This record gives sequence, structure tokens and C-alpha cells, in this order.
Amino acid sequence: MAESSETEAQASESEDATASAEDAESFQLPEINFATFIFSLNSSVLVHLGIIDDPASGKKVKNLILAKQTIDILGMLEEKTRGNLTEDEKSMLKHMLYDLRMIYVKEKG
Repeated sequence: MAESSETEAQASESEDATASAEDAESFQLPEINFATFIFSLNSSVLVHLGIIDDPASGKKVKNLILAKQTIDILGMLEEKTRGNLTEDEKSMLKHMLYDLRMIYVKEKG
């Protein structure tokens, strides 16, 4: 009987893993382009500033060192992509950086 319960538990785990894999395959990620990339970095900064919940823990956690590092990465991208962005991308990055820097200064206090 113990073997039967063990086999049933393993079968159930296998079914759960298969269902999770199927769910992951059906999940559509957004197209990767410059805008989605910098929005992803923007979201990371907001998590590190404690503005939005950390998706892993569901809690607000402030880490100003990581926030500054990611803001600096966005600044580097602005510098290194100068002359290669569309006007919309350039404007989006400029305004995003301004807003994040202002929030960072306020949070650092």
C-alpha cells in the first residue's frame, strides 16, 4: 500500500509539472525591443526604490544601491545609444531617467 501511495504521489507531481510546462508555453511574452527593455529596467528600479512590490516576495523592499546601479545603467544606455534612437525612444528614456533620478534623490533623503 505504501508503494501505491508513493506511485500516486509521483504521478500527481508529474502531472503538475506537465501542466506547469504547458502553462509556460502558452504564456506570451511581449516582443523584445528597446522600449520593453528599458521599461523592464525601469520596473527594476521602482522595485529597488520600494515603490512597487518585489514580484518574487510580494513585498516592498528598498535597496538604494541596486536602484542607483540600474539608473546608472539606463544613463549609460542613453549615452551609448545617442544618435541611434527614434525620437520616441529618446524622449521616453530621457523622461524615464529624469523621473527615476528625482525619486531616487527623494528616497535617499
